[in-house]
Amino acid sequence: MLRKVRILLAAIAFTAITLLFLDISGALHQWLGWLATIQFLPALLAMNVLVVVLLVVLTLVFGRIYCSVICPLGVMQDIISWIHGRHKKNRFAFSPEKRWWRYGTLGVFVVAFIAGVNSLVALLAPYSSYGRIANNLLRPVYEAGNNVLASIAEHYDSYAFYHTDVWVKSIPTLIVAIVTLVVIAVLAWRGGRTYCNTICPVGTILSFLARFSWMKIHFDGDKCRQCSKCSKNCKASCIDYKTLKVDYSRCVVCGNCLEECKFGALKYSHARPVIQKPKQADAPLQEQNDTIDDVQGAAFKENVTVDQSRRSFVIGAALATTAAALAQEQKKVDGGLAVIEDRVPHDKSTPVTPPGSLSAKNMQQHCTACQLCVSACPNEVLRPSTDLLTFMQPTMGYERGYCRVECNDCGQVCPTGAIKPITLEEKSSIQIGHAVWVKKNCIPVVEGVECGNCERHCPAGAIEMVPLDENDEMSVMIPAVNEAKCIGCGACENLCPARPFSAIYVEGHETHRIL
Repeated sequence: MLRKVRILLAAIAFTAITLLFLDISGALHQWLGWLATIQFLPALLAMNVLVVVLLVVLTLVFGRIYCSVICPLGVMQDIISWIHGRHKKNRFAFSPEKRWWRYGTLGVFVVAFIAGVNSLVALLAPYSSYGRIANNLLRPVYEAGNNVLASIAEHYDSYAFYHTDVWVKSIPTLIVAIVTLVVIAVLAWRGGRTYCNTICPVGTILSFLARFSWMKIHFDGDKCRQCSKCSKNCKASCIDYKTLKVDYSRCVVCGNCLEECKFGALKYSHARPVIQKPKQADAPLQEQNDTIDDVQGAAFKENVTVDQSRRSFVIGAALATTAAALAQEQKKVDGGLAVIEDRVPHDKSTPVTPPGSLSAKNMQQHCTACQLCVSACPNEVLRPSTDLLTFMQPTMGYERGYCRVECNDCGQVCPTGAIKPITLEEKSSIQIGHAVWVKKNCIPVVEGVECGNCERHCPAGAIEMVPLDENDEMSVMIPAVNEAKCIGCGACENLCPARPFSAIYVEGHETHRIL
């Protein structure tokens, strides 16, 4: 029963969290957003004392339930391990705790966190790792499927679905997501929860508490027949059937051992274990089981060929979708008459961070690069940074859209406090940067024709058109930026018709200002 309940809860949590990253409508967060806020590291960074205390109490009572139910990366490992387990039964074995590796990784994580090397913190954070996999690999597949349904619906004059752009927001982040998936998939395929119990810093932190949990897996020495099925089905490799001991620091309370034990020798309870030396008469049963397992394993190797394509399906599909998206981008035309030249972003001395992030420092200290805000941005403004110090954290680019004053989605979905939730009224008065005019790129200056696109679309009224020649009222009009009124939304930069470089761009502010 424990295993069935755990699988049901884990499936619900995993599906809901995945949908948060795949949702293109933005409607699911108000119902499912709390699942992002109860992740351990985001709650810790957001100083969400209530969530942290609840997770600590949950671990002290039930053990590492968080790792097997709430953490999406942990559930993903279970799925991969389960796929392998369908072909190869009883494939695990007890192995001693690798303390030097676990505590060494945790030490590196803590030092990186204190030193502000958040790119390394983001690489090790489990929730963020899954978020990058979902956003960079699963989301393109999901969007491509949505576009197929939209095309079918459009054929029947239905608008139940609408087309979305499928594009690569950051190639370095895409590569990191692929490498992360491959490494974790290989570890899970071969050893089950190897990543959780040797690399994951959150798992190591919770392991300190799990040693003292009230509910634990216990042996009854009178009933144990040394069949070894518990050890061979423990994906955490933490059960030693020979000594009737369980390493509670690594046990994720999956319930596999309870289901496999046919003699009732294992129980999940708060009672003290009944441990006695196993009877020697039961030894032949273990030898018989080992012989059967060896024969079955040999038969499996001779007659069954594992389909390797299953392991690479997600990566292959995502890369194929990405290639199709890149091809689609090359075919964009203006009214079917002329090819639109891609815009080249300006080199900015200070990157622009989203409204609500308060400052570049606050963003760097609190963001774990989970990419939830990137996936939630409906205007295609947020994309992962490629700078070393802020690697994979969100930064703003206005090549495909601009930050609309009627949208505050990024602050609503951020679980760490890197982007604070703000009202629409507050957003319209937050200055995240200011526009800078580039004379050599401006169409009125270069071609001598009128434009004024930046002035017409500025929501803050910070741009005024003035004569190029102060002494000639008939000269072409050029934009003049009032930096005191500009909020840095990027409407001017996005809607500037100049190519490949826009004639106006937004320079970020290290610290945001209130107008």
